[in-house]
Amino acid sequence: MERIISAFWNSMRALRRLTLTEKAFQQELGLLVVSIPVGWFVATTWTSYAMLIGAILVLIMVEVLNTGIEAACDAFSREFNVEIQLAKDCGSLAVLIAIMLAVGVWGFTLAERITGMPV
Repeated sequence: MERIISAFWNSMRALRRLTLTEKAFQQELGLLVVSIPVGWFVATTWTSYAMLIGAILVLIMVEVLNTGIEAACDAFSREFNVEIQLAKDCGSLAVLIAIMLAVGVWGFTLAERITGMPV
């Protein structure tokens, strides 16, 4: 139980730091706050609502991992290194893919709401 409690406090420390210092994370948290009520009106079912919010949470999760990759790379070396550049670029690509996933889920759900037909 002590390990679980310790992991929780480590997670809260990361949440606090990212919320205070990382602009992309702040924007995505804002997106989540807006998405929770908006998704309620956009979704046609509980499942689609869960998918809408889940897509935003996946985006936030990937952003957290990307920030961790960048921090680890910066701790290793701030000098240019091809492998470090690749690691950071791959993290950015992962965020882009998560954004495309969220846009797709929201787009299909909006299309379903507007047309009244399952997409």
